[in-house]
Amino acid sequence: MERKNFVYIVQCRDQSLYTGWTTDLEERLKTHNGENGGSAAKYTRGRRPVDLVYSEEFETKSEALKRECAIKRLTRKKKWDLINSKREQE
Repeated sequence: MERKNFVYIVQCRDQSLYTGWTTDLEERLKTHNGENGGSAAKYTRGRRPVDLVYSEEFETKSEALKRECAIKRLTRKKKWDLINSKREQE
């Protein structure tokens, strides 16, 4: 079974944005919100709850990590442009 790779953006309670990578988006969100006892990212731990506002799926971990780095380099405005453009497509 091939693992899917996701890049995601969550919006924290303080309205900040956090970008990450995972192979299990649903479980990772639970972890960020402290629902499964896992280790949330240090950044989001004190900013719960978080809400998923964006995600992309990739075939390989390498592709996902490259995209994660690219998104992390974007300004907040550009991240919101990305989020909003995906919402318009749905």
